[in-house]
Amino acid sequence: MVKITVRNRKKISTPTVREGLEKSTMRQRMRAHFKKILTLILAAAFSYMQTAPLVFAQSAEHSNSEPVQSELTLPLAVDIALRTNPLVRATASGREMADAQLDEARAGRYPFLQLSETVTRSNNPVFVFGSLLEQGRFGQENFDLSSLNNPSSLNNFRTALTFRIPVFDQRQTRTRINEAELGRRQADAQDELVRQRVRFEVLRAYYGLLVAQAKKGVSDEAVRMAESDVKRIRDMFETGMVVESDLLALEVQLAEFRQQQIQAEGDLITSRAALNTALGIAIDTPQKIAGGLVEKTFDAVSQEELISLALHHRPEFAQARFNLQSAKERVRGARGQFLPRVDVFGGFGISSNGFANGSSDYTVGASVTFNLFDAGRSARLNQARVAEAMVSAEQEDLANRIRMEAVRAYQQYVSARERVALAARVVDQAKEALRIIRDRYQAGLTTITEVLRAETTFVRARTMLLAARHDHYVGYAGVLLASGRLTDVQPFVS
Repeated sequence: MVKITVRNRKKISTPTVREGLEKSTMRQRMRAHFKKILTLILAAAFSYMQTAPLVFAQSAEHSNSEPVQSELTLPLAVDIALRTNPLVRATASGREMADAQLDEARAGRYPFLQLSETVTRSNNPVFVFGSLLEQGRFGQENFDLSSLNNPSSLNNFRTALTFRIPVFDQRQTRTRINEAELGRRQADAQDELVRQRVRFEVLRAYYGLLVAQAKKGVSDEAVRMAESDVKRIRDMFETGMVVESDLLALEVQLAEFRQQQIQAEGDLITSRAALNTALGIAIDTPQKIAGGLVEKTFDAVSQEELISLALHHRPEFAQARFNLQSAKERVRGARGQFLPRVDVFGGFGISSNGFANGSSDYTVGASVTFNLFDAGRSARLNQARVAEAMVSAEQEDLANRIRMEAVRAYQQYVSARERVALAARVVDQAKEALRIIRDRYQAGLTTITEVLRAETTFVRARTMLLAARHDHYVGYAGVLLASGRLTDVQPFVS
């Protein structure tokens, strides 16, 4: 055994021992490196388990919290309405329809191209004779009398490409194009009219909601004031300082103020629904609006200048002008029917006994058509003239109504402006009167009836001031709308 061992050792070379040592060292290093990686993974997992509940809690708290609702300003409300109101979308569709009608009218100037395929079988002598010529198959044998008079049935496959170009169509295409262009301008005027009306409705609903909120605040304050008075008078009644009738009168006053509070709450909900309707969104959408009915001065023109501006800027009057021009175009079109019509036409065809091996031919020509007698032309011309006169009368009536609307809008604005100044003075006077009467009542110099009357007058005066300011804002918007100049709401922004 010693010999065998010695011999084996002699067979093991030095490089082999060295490689084994290197592999062993490498495995030890890999195990150490793997332990380090495993330690880092476990540490990261432990850290995640410690911090994940807090992160998830914060995320849940953020997701469950109510979204922050931004305040709705008047310019933003108008911008939303001009994008979502159904009337604005409808007028946009009207403009697209007018563009399509204009394209259709312009198509009358283009050539009319038609492709047809006709299959005919007949033994009619004329048909057979002509078809043989078309197919290029007519021969000497076809001159036989029996063949000419009693031919056999023949198939004729005819492929034809024809065109017609109107050179002068009695001014009908030009008339239709002019009417379509006027119709597009009418659609633009209608779009501007709807946009101005949408601005007006949004503005009126916006400030209507502000008034409703302010009235709700006045009613809440009146209820708190009445409740305070009732508590104070009840304490005085229990000590024998006032009679029971004073307490009962104040309780009746409190009930009336609470009724006004209930009414104000309903008006607030209705006003919010009106604003959402004007915006073109869901009627129950909550709104948080910014701004207030502060005292404001508007730059209004005189009544005469307002009438002149209305006749120049109102989209309805522009529509009436375009409608009158369109009526005149129809008269020109009716007159054009007395003129001749000139066309250029042509065609290319292939005739064969089957689907192939046919004979081709072409045709080119021009035609001039003149209607010597058409009883309906004069009637159509008279109809167009009567329609023009009718449209002219309607335009005059519209001008009168626009003048009336301008006068009414101006007077309503002036009245609201004067009522604002008057209502502001009344509020100050009612407030001072209420203070004096309360002091007199505390001194026993007046009755509870005077106190109740003063409180009611003060609440009514504040409500009148809010209504007057609302009418002042809306009245100026009505002036701009009546003159066709309600293109922006910046003059109303506080």
